[in-house]
Amino acid sequence: MASEAAAAARSAGTLPEPFRVIERMDETSDTATLVLDAAGRPGGFSFAPGQFNMVYLFGAGEVPISVSGDPALPHLLVHTIRAAGSVTRPLAAARPGDRIGIRGPYGNPWPLAEAKGQDVVVASGGLGIAPLRPAIYHILAHRADYARFILLHGARTPADILYPKEIAEWRGRFDLEVHVTVDRAEGGWRGQVGVVTTLFPRIVFDPARTVALICGPEVMMRFTIREFQNRGVPDERIFVSVERNMKCGMGLCGHCQLGPRFICREGPVLRYDRIAPFFGKREF
Repeated sequence: MASEAAAAARSAGTLPEPFRVIERMDETSDTATLVLDAAGRPGGFSFAPGQFNMVYLFGAGEVPISVSGDPALPHLLVHTIRAAGSVTRPLAAARPGDRIGIRGPYGNPWPLAEAKGQDVVVASGGLGIAPLRPAIYHILAHRADYARFILLHGARTPADILYPKEIAEWRGRFDLEVHVTVDRAEGGWRGQVGVVTTLFPRIVFDPARTVALICGPEVMMRFTIREFQNRGVPDERIFVSVERNMKCGMGLCGHCQLGPRFICREGPVLRYDRIAPFFGKREF
């Protein structure tokens, strides 16, 4: 699955393809989800959970953003965008009818085929749930293929929780265990307060048959990796999404280099044992 996705990424076009925005949803005060119409494209827009696109807005520029929609709905192309820079601010402000340029998909996906028959623990922080959402959709759509399924999610405040209605729906399922925490309780929040790692005492999984999928701020990922290691999950069963300084989408410009690896080409999803010597090192 990963090798096929990587081959498709390498053959993806180098010029942006225009897609029309058909829906925009405010997620938080600084984050919006754009839904693009891919129905007119032959076969729609196929991607593997965990892959990213280079998203282009005329007059602003281009940025790498993970696909955050349902892989089973190729006629809809979904990106969740935080307005944080000169490109993402106007992108997040796009309205229905606007045209957005897309090239991709690029990168290696989450190891969902390899995880079949295993316990899967998804750990996300802040915007990190967006690259993981397609994997969640896939596992729920093929629930019989996986054993225990657990989602851990952390946000700064209750108002910063992405996809709150969807998370509430997931919490109502009997085949998915969901735990959410916030750094700072506000607005009558009665749930867990603390970082994502404070959720680990609440969950049970078999470390010998667990696959961990992690995405979030680097400091959150470092401590979450350590928690999985402390619980006995081997490094080769821990996967992280490292969207690090990607610029061209194809590993040609060198901005995304992490040690010997180019995140555009070999990531953004990487097995932790393959990047452990470089992960979190300031000089890299």
